[in-house]
Amino acid sequence: MSKRQPTPSGEEKNVTDGGHASETRAVFEAKGIELFELISDQGGIPVSDPRVSEGGEYADALAALEELGLVRNPDENPGTWVTVDPTTVQAQIVTPMTQEGIRLLHESAEWANDFTALHGAWRRSAPDDQHAAVTNIHRPQIQPFIDSLAAECEFEALTAQPQATRDPSVLAETARKDAALLGRGVAMRTLYQHAARRNAATRDYVSAVSEAGGEVRTLDEFFNKILIFDRRVAVIPGPDGIDTAIAVREPAVVAYLVDVYERSWERARPFSAADTSTMKEVAGEQRSMTLRMLVEGHSDPAASKRLGVSPRTYAGYVSDLKDEFGADTRFQLGYEIGRSDAEADELGGNTPPPRG
Repeated sequence: MSKRQPTPSGEEKNVTDGGHASETRAVFEAKGIELFELISDQGGIPVSDPRVSEGGEYADALAALEELGLVRNPDENPGTWVTVDPTTVQAQIVTPMTQEGIRLLHESAEWANDFTALHGAWRRSAPDDQHAAVTNIHRPQIQPFIDSLAAECEFEALTAQPQATRDPSVLAETARKDAALLGRGVAMRTLYQHAARRNAATRDYVSAVSEAGGEVRTLDEFFNKILIFDRRVAVIPGPDGIDTAIAVREPAVVAYLVDVYERSWERARPFSAADTSTMKEVAGEQRSMTLRMLVEGHSDPAASKRLGVSPRTYAGYVSDLKDEFGADTRFQLGYEIGRSDAEADELGGNTPPPRG
């Protein structure tokens, strides 16, 4: 539905349809209101006024007011622009928009009911490969499948994201979807690795989700990506990496994955940049994890993956430990770490804190 406003020439112009209405309103808000007040205060302005003539300061604003029917040229003085009572124009323009909005809301509700009925029918007769205890999903169906699970989610979503760095545009879109999920009353918890705290885009995501009511924590240990919806369906990586996902619906397996998630959640630290004590604990856990990787002899690529950082950042951690233990080589560092462990064992404790 739209409002077609007659112009002085008798030609009708559409002032409420789609982008045209938005453009008219933008001009109206930028200069139109100001011009309307000016004409009203002066009791009218000449048609020849340079401010409203072609190329003038208010030329576009006058066109918008004329299109909306907010100014006219009276019969007794056609060379002057005067204002029209905005109340009458509002009824002609805003009321149809309101009615159209109500109609669209009703229409969207009807479509939602129709799709709900379709979903029930699909569940009763879904193909075995889409309704089985374990289902393989391949690109490009993975994200639409996850979005459908999120749309059906009723009370809880658990996610674990091992990547320390994610594409900012992807995170922004994820934040929007997660905020909508939380807005429906769904409880949501997300796990990241400690290294994610250093990523600006991730911090923005956490801020947005936390403000919407979600909870985010970080963990020192590497973990695989997982999404669990309503403790009913779990989505985990497939054997082909990012090109395949596995949907698990077997109740016993999903319950096991939930238990693993809960144990990790209990060990994780709340994601809060303002919490100094948490940041100290995180730094200590990352140091301990680096020591462990060195003692166990993991390669730099494997160790950096476990910590959720780049090999270059991991090398920086190792360099800091060399300085801390007064070692010039990794062999010397390993010896010093071993000696410290032995001293700690004699004292009945763990690896001593940083020297300083």
